[in-house]
Amino acid sequence: MPDIDFSRLDRRAFLRATLAVTVAAAGLPLVSARASTQALAQNTPARIAIAGAGAAGLAVAAQLARRLDRAEITLIDDRITHLYQPGFTLVAAGLWSPDRVQWANERYIPSRVRWVRSQVAEFDPEANRVVAKDGTAVPYDFLIVATGLDLRYDLIEGMEKGLIGTEHRIGSVYAGPDDAFRTWQAMAHFREQGGDAVFTRPPGDLKCAGAPLKMTFITDDRLRETGMRSRARVTYAAHDGTLFSVKPVNEKVKELFAGRDISVAYSHVLEAVDPGRRIARFRHGAESVEMRYDFLHVVPPMRAAPPVADGPLSWKEGPFAAQGWLEVDRDTLQHRRYPNIFGVGDVNGVPRGKTAASVKWQAPVAVQNLIDTMAGKPPSAVYNGYTSCPMITRIGQAMLVEFDYEGRLIPTLPLIDPLAESWAAWIVEEKALRPVYAAMLRGFG
Repeated sequence: MPDIDFSRLDRRAFLRATLAVTVAAAGLPLVSARASTQALAQNTPARIAIAGAGAAGLAVAAQLARRLDRAEITLIDDRITHLYQPGFTLVAAGLWSPDRVQWANERYIPSRVRWVRSQVAEFDPEANRVVAKDGTAVPYDFLIVATGLDLRYDLIEGMEKGLIGTEHRIGSVYAGPDDAFRTWQAMAHFREQGGDAVFTRPPGDLKCAGAPLKMTFITDDRLRETGMRSRARVTYAAHDGTLFSVKPVNEKVKELFAGRDISVAYSHVLEAVDPGRRIARFRHGAESVEMRYDFLHVVPPMRAAPPVADGPLSWKEGPFAAQGWLEVDRDTLQHRRYPNIFGVGDVNGVPRGKTAASVKWQAPVAVQNLIDTMAGKPPSAVYNGYTSCPMITRIGQAMLVEFDYEGRLIPTLPLIDPLAESWAAWIVEEKALRPVYAAMLRGFG
């Protein structure tokens, strides 16, 4: 890591230094590649299939293409546009345009990787093949599952994606770039009118669990900009008795909410929306509770895609079974029943790791352990659960929260206090992460 005296930097120099340190720190996953294993596997012909061409699939494809000269690598997914999902919050905050978070997928697919442009329909691990929806059967010797997750708005009665950003004043930062922009439009209308704003968080694991809190903070800040905060009531409906799963972060968010007059309705799970009446209905224990809203931010329940959830590769019991997550070892990311299969990204049934930053740390672990297995050796790389959440608390301020499986804070940037609101953490979120993310897609770090 660069040796930098941050006490002597002006703001412009500080920005350059922060970018440099972020790139350096973000590229230090707990992996030690074994040269002998690499040499042995490099010249071994093998058929490797990668299911999914999101951040996880692209990062893995690039790393495998670089490290394995003779491997036949096939990527299976029909998505043409890559979505920079960490930027959705900035679109929904009115700071970025939707086109800033959309890139052509083909830019990040190595030339030697075969691309089957169809969704995965079925996994057949007994026959070692993946079947695509267009009927293409892809045989493999090794498989990386990186199919991400599905947003299940349909599990909320009365809710559908088409309601986002309409006259019904519903937003949802997760649904896509255009929906994030429509969320901003609904929020912008609310900040001019005031009233009741309600923010939800579903039970179970979800992508970027800090996003519901970010949207709450951002809306509060936008209200203050227009002088309408005194004419608005802001309520966060927590799915259980906490605001964040990491204890010190939970306590800090509670403190910030209290200081900004943000109410918390603990153990309130959204189960229905009545858009015409602008009523949200929650399950609270055995009771049903209605809340009126003028702006409602909906976070949908999330599940693994059907080929994983309903197929042979998912957890069949335990805490990850209900959402259909991939059954992998939490440390090696190797499938617990099929040793030639590995998982990367949101699809994994592990205690943490549904963020883009987690993908950056998981991808080299899965790749190294696949290479170890190819060479007939036990997996040597370990994923420690690294998860990062740049928690926006107001425009221009954020907390850079990084933690592991055990909920321990593990900051990679020593100049930034993870529990303090800072301009530096905001710069990491707004300026530094996008180029680091793009480098990750190309297999670096």
